Amino acid sequence: MKIICIGRNYTNHIEELKNERPTEPVVFMKPDSAVLLKQHPFVIPEFSEDVHHEVEIIVKINKVGKYIETKFAHKYYDEISVGIDFTARDLQVKLKAKGLPWEKAKAFDGSAIIGEFLPKSQFSSLENITFELKKNNETAQIGNSSLMLWKIDELISYVSQFFTLKIGDIIFTGTPEGVAAVKPDDVLEGFLEGQQLFRIQVK
Repeated sequence: MKIICIGRNYTNHIEELKNERPTEPVVFMKPDSAVLLKQHPFVIPEFSEDVHHEVEIIVKINKVGKYIETKFAHKYYDEISVGIDFTARDLQVKLKAKGLPWEKAKAFDGSAIIGEFLPKSQFSSLENITFELKKNNETAQIGNSSLMLWKIDELISYVSQFFTLKIGDIIFTGTPEGVAAVKPDDVLEGFLEGQQLFRIQVK
């Protein structure tokens, strides 16, 4: 099982981090050890003093695929959810400044929250889904899939050019604006169309 993540897929998030708008999807990966185990708190790693939450719509691949055409991509997943791509922002800034890979800042143990999955058939359109992250009962991030630069099916088609997609793989589709640091005792809750799909505590 691998976790394929998309960066810079929402214009307002690109602007808040002062990044360049990409001409094609930005792709990075997390290992399976990045998945935070169920019922476990998220522990801020000792190597960072500025870990940010990034809430995202996620999809679970349900069959093997390679070079998938966009028009057929919908056949490769039947469940969606929300998750968090935790990012050690201070470390990422240092790595980017040196032109180095992001993995230490993005793929560390426990850096991926995966919410409870829902059947995609439950939603009338996957291109108009609202998702939200609440921090201590207040909205921290809110987004809608209609604002994605590349839609879910386009992302599946794109990444399948480079990586064979396998059953159980997870794709993180990008985060909207509002990323911010987490602190000990924060409680983070993820929602998809108003339905809570995860709740974790920060330590």
